[in-house]
This record gives sequence, structure tokens and C-alpha cells, in this order.
Amino acid sequence: MNFIQRLGYYLIGLMIGAFAVWFILHQKETETFCYLPNCRVLKDLRSKPFQTSEEANFEMKNEKMSLDDVRLNLKHGDIDFSRSNLPYETGKIYIVEGRNPENQPIELELINYPDKVVLKNIKKI
Repeated sequence: MNFIQRLGYYLIGLMIGAFAVWFILHQKETETFCYLPNCRVLKDLRSKPFQTSEEANFEMKNEKMSLDDVRLNLKHGDIDFSRSNLPYETGKIYIVEGRNPENQPIELELINYPDKVVLKNIKKI
């Protein structure tokens, strides 16, 4: 058996194995792996019950944002770790940089309590 035939058998086996792994992982309905700090914090913020403050409700009405837009920023936003993870009452403050529906940069100020997440403020950058 020459090299080309062995390479062909190897690639066919590799494709069958990759398809089997892909099929099994999609059947489990798992979320993507979150090993990086930004992904882990955003996943933690998304997993808890979500509340908004009066100031955040006012800003959401002015910016014409909905809670779906805020949740989208909690999925694709970036945590500013230099200004985050600060103690606040019994929780910690996190700053999430994202975009509003008009694609303008905004900042979400969130308080991460052990049992809930509160949106404290929304600011344009």
C-alpha cells in the first residue's frame, strides 16, 4: 500500500471520527466551553435572576433599549477588569462594555450578588 492510499484511509477515518464527535456534542445541548475569565464572568452574570434599578430603567427608555439588548451584551460584551470586581454591599460591581441597538458603544454597570444580578446603570461611552 503506497503513501497516497494510506493518507486517503487516514483522512476518511478522521472525517468519520470528527463527524461522530460533532454529532454527540450537539445532541447534549451543551453551552460552549468557558475557560477564559471574560467568558466565565459573563456566564455567571447570565445564569442568575436579573433585576434593574430605577436609574437603569430610565436610561433604557432614553436609549430605546430592551432587556433583550442588555442580555445580548451579557453574551457578547467585554468585561473591563481594571474597573470591575470591586466590593459593593454584599456583592461585586462589574463593568461590561457593549453596544446599543444603534451600534454605539455603551457601558453596563452590574452588581453581582450571590443570588441575583442587578443592572445599576447604563452609560454611553
